[in-house]
Amino acid sequence: MDFNGTWKVYSEENLEEIYLSMNCAPEMIVKMRKEVKPVIVIEQNGKDFTCTMKTPVCTQVYSFSIGKESEVTSVDGRKFKCTVREEGGKLIAQTDKFTSVREIQGDDMVEVCVFGSFKSCCEDEGFRSQKIDHSN
Repeated sequence: MDFNGTWKVYSEENLEEIYLSMNCAPEMIVKMRKEVKPVIVIEQNGKDFTCTMKTPVCTQVYSFSIGKESEVTSVDGRKFKCTVREEGGKLIAQTDKFTSVREIQGDDMVEVCVFGSFKSCCEDEGFRSQKIDHSN
């Protein structure tokens, strides 16, 4: 699956609940993220990915390779390790407490996140992004 491109988030569900349950972002950032929809730039070169999330407040960049443990920085700056794998065209990032599944559905990129014991209430949490740069 080709994730290359520039994606604009246009829909989010339960974002505040999952951020607060993860205790990964100050309340100010959680409230700001409800109002600001980021742009996500994904550069894919085979099994190597660089993801850039841009908002008017900050830009975060992280890189990973499929099947290799990588260090990722949370919204509040904490670093953690995770391994991303590909299954059926989906990118699955997983730690002992957190799972993120990202996939392309038509012209949209959809990510569903589950955090530990909040799986049942956050199972539908995710965001929809629409590709805005079709040159990649």
